[in-house]
Amino acid sequence: MRLRTLIDNINYIELVNVDNMSDEIMGISYNSKKTVPNDLFICLTGEHVDGHEYAEEAFSNGACACIVERRLNLDVPQIVVENTGEIIAQISDLFYSSPSKKLNIIGVTGTNGKTTVTHLIQQLFEADGQQCALIGTLGHKFFSGDTYHDAKHTTPQAPELQRLFYEINEKCIKNVVMEVSSHSLAQHRVDFCDFNGAVLTNLTQDHLDFHITMNNYFKAKALLFERLVAGDFAVINADDEYAEKFLNVISPTVSTYKYGVNNPADVKAENIKFNHNGASFTCCIKDKKYDVNLKMNGMFSVYNVLAALTTAIALGMDVEKSIKKLEELGGVAGRFEIVINKPTVIVDYAHTPDGLMNVLKTARDITPSDGKLICLFGCGGDRDATKRPKMGAIAEEYADKVIVTSDNPRSEDPQQIITDILAGFRSVNDVIVEPDRELAIKEAYKIAQPNDVVLVAGKGHENYQILADETIHFDDREKVREIFDKSVKSEG
Repeated sequence: MRLRTLIDNINYIELVNVDNMSDEIMGISYNSKKTVPNDLFICLTGEHVDGHEYAEEAFSNGACACIVERRLNLDVPQIVVENTGEIIAQISDLFYSSPSKKLNIIGVTGTNGKTTVTHLIQQLFEADGQQCALIGTLGHKFFSGDTYHDAKHTTPQAPELQRLFYEINEKCIKNVVMEVSSHSLAQHRVDFCDFNGAVLTNLTQDHLDFHITMNNYFKAKALLFERLVAGDFAVINADDEYAEKFLNVISPTVSTYKYGVNNPADVKAENIKFNHNGASFTCCIKDKKYDVNLKMNGMFSVYNVLAALTTAIALGMDVEKSIKKLEELGGVAGRFEIVINKPTVIVDYAHTPDGLMNVLKTARDITPSDGKLICLFGCGGDRDATKRPKMGAIAEEYADKVIVTSDNPRSEDPQQIITDILAGFRSVNDVIVEPDRELAIKEAYKIAQPNDVVLVAGKGHENYQILADETIHFDDREKVREIFDKSVKSEG
């Protein structure tokens, strides 16, 4: 793209040193260390880093021009705009020739369940004979059997996202299902993305370190639904306490579908039962009823399946074929993943109060009457601290034994995080506290009996742990197998 073409299509405050308007832009960069010759460098202003301070390094690496919010004391081409964070999405869209407009993109947002729901929807597309790419927390895949490609964010920054849409088009794939985080909406990463459908899983407390209030959190999520236009569709969890607020922001020209268990809905689950092998329920769609037998377990799995099935209906897919496919599927990596049997050890990504409560309830459902439920968890550092005592209270209420440990402490003192968690307990006399996560898993091994259920929560699929000065390899599933497979405990 020519620099002149770009300038003609964006709103700017002033141009500085832009004499050679025919310079060819070969790429878009916002990280000076990754800038290569003929990149357009965008000076983003973040929570901790100001890109303007790295512009000189970007030009030493070959940048041909930069987008800034203030004039730099550099003799280089500068385009001054009001907000680089907002304009990066427009520039990325222009550079890749608006690739999202050529795709059928379904965005899934919510506090919990996004990863599972996107994976289920991808499988339903393929069961319907259509290719579908997936973008989310685990990375991106061009088809369900593909390996995950690296993901730094649940929703990539605009240049990476638009480039990915471009690549998906190049592969002649026409459908995309993607997780849309509240951060990506608030930070304009998905501006200029043409969504054809939006799905709400739920809205419960998380990310208040960033959004500050639940209302701000809601407003960020609501952006996805506000931008839908005639011909698009929205799928809403009717049982969520924010359901009506979401419904109120959706244009009446948009087709709206509701799913749920307790409230009136277009797709509803009744007669729900759980056992060690999964969940079963009667699915009511208008005047028809379907028996559904899942290999996935827990009430959250019922909701995830309802969200995916309702999306399939909104897309015009066959109901019976969709249900059959959903019955064949297991869970997603790190989501209520049973890693060991005897005792049953489950690894789950639950890292919010609501998420932990739901997973503990499900774990309780499969805990034998003569067994105990043991919960091991921690909370992330540099994140919403107000949820820590709430998660402590939930663990105390729903588990028979609790082990409090570290998650990703980041720059915070792990002991302070643990202290915050313990503030939620009525009594800490029986709580095991072990800041070292590996040693905490060993403590769980020591106390667990064959009929017990052990929930290792918080990290799920993650294979790393972020400490103050380094990121180390740490995978809960690997550690559980390593520690619990050392010997088989006798039942005597």
